[in-house]
Amino acid sequence: MFAKKEKIIEPDKISEGAGAEVKRLFPSSTLNHVDPFVLMDEFFVRPGTGFPEHPHGGFEALTYMIEGEFKHKDNLGNDSVVGPGGVQHFSAGKEIRHSEMPGKEKMSHGIQLWINLPREKKDSEPRYQKTEKERLPVEKGDHCTIRTLVGGSSPIKLQTDILYRDHALEKDKDVEITIPDDHAGFLYVYEGEIEIKEKRKKFTVDKGRAFLPEEGSKISVRGKEKSRFVVISGEPIGEKIHLQGSFVR
Repeated sequence: MFAKKEKIIEPDKISEGAGAEVKRLFPSSTLNHVDPFVLMDEFFVRPGTGFPEHPHGGFEALTYMIEGEFKHKDNLGNDSVVGPGGVQHFSAGKEIRHSEMPGKEKMSHGIQLWINLPREKKDSEPRYQKTEKERLPVEKGDHCTIRTLVGGSSPIKLQTDILYRDHALEKDKDVEITIPDDHAGFLYVYEGEIEIKEKRKKFTVDKGRAFLPEEGSKISVRGKEKSRFVVISGEPIGEKIHLQGSFVR
């Protein structure tokens, strides 16, 4: 999964689709994957670029929009636009064909996550779900706002047990985060800079980098400046991942 000595991960910067720019956390030169997660990109898609129609199979995907919008169109008949704070989810199953193209006005910025499907579900029927920002549960504390994309009362239901939360943390304030005992996961900063304390050790993680906590660990996060980051964890499937282009076998 990953070398335990590697706690802070820097993504590879690559071009994908038709001129889209992504920061690929994994699979990358530093990190292969974090079971059950296959791929994670922070993407930046300008008008006139994007992801024309292409196939997928063998996994589920979540696209979380931070800025701008994506127009999703697929061979199941879905044709929808997802705006800031919204999520589109599909289970590719045996195969889905879709395109994701940005709005015409400004940069479209977000995070895409691929979650492996166990072998017995790889030939399942594909499906698609769009969830608007207003439908996602939000916890508003004095210094930290947490939006839950997957888990708890979120309407987004996957075939694998995962938790996915977006945190907005004020400068010089703290939030405590627990990784479930049976989950593997990561924290990714997409705005600002944070300090993490785990088992008396401190780590500084700035924009565009990730932190790999231990399974079952409790970490304390302090905002060194106003920051936003996602914490994602899931129950490992324990099956070897074969990534072949846009398919996970």
